[in-house]
Amino acid sequence: MKVNEIFYSLQGEGLYSGTPAVFVRFSGCNLKCPFCDTRHEGGDEMSEEEIVAAVVRHPARLVVITGGEPSLQLTESLVEALHAAHKTVAVETNGTHLLPPNVDWVTLSPKTVYVDGAEVVLTRADEIKVVFDGEHDPADQISSLTFHLPPFIFLQPCDMGDNAKNKQITAAAVEYIKSHPQWRLSLQIHKILNIQ
Repeated sequence: MKVNEIFYSLQGEGLYSGTPAVFVRFSGCNLKCPFCDTRHEGGDEMSEEEIVAAVVRHPARLVVITGGEPSLQLTESLVEALHAAHKTVAVETNGTHLLPPNVDWVTLSPKTVYVDGAEVVLTRADEIKVVFDGEHDPADQISSLTFHLPPFIFLQPCDMGDNAKNKQITAAAVEYIKSHPQWRLSLQIHKILNIQ
C-alpha cells in the first residue's frame, strides 16, 4: 500500500471533531477536486503489518483512514488487523468506491457537483460532510443518495485560501444551516488551531 503519511493529532472535522486520532493518509485519488487542499500523491510503500506497527505507537483508540481516496487501497484485512490492535477504524471517503464492510465509521464527502463522474456508490454512511463553496446548493450533493441519510449531516465551509472569501463562505454556510436546521456546521479546527 502506498502511504502518504501517518501522524497523530486531533480530528478536525465532523462528529469526532476534537478527538485524538491516528491518521493514515493513503496516496492517490480518483478525483481532481478544484479546491483540494491535501497533498496526497507522494508516499512510501508499506505492508499492512508496518501500518499497524506505526499506528500502535500512539495511544489514541481512533484511527482515521483518509487520503486522497482511501477506498482505492483499504482492505478488509487491514481493518481486521487494526481491530485486533483494539482500534476503532473511521474512513473519510468521496464514496465513489465501495469500502470494506468491517469499517466502524464512514464519513462520506460527496463531490458530485464538483467533478463529473463522481457518483456515490456507497450504500451506507455514518455522517455526511458536504464541502460548501457558497455557490452550489448543498442539498444537490445528497439528493441522489440511494440510502437512508444518517442523523449527522455537516456543512463545511470550503477553504479557498483567501481570508475574505473564506469569511463570505462561512457566513453563507451559517445562514444556510439556520434555514435548514437538519444540517450542522463543521469547521476545520486543525486549521484554526494551526495543527496537523
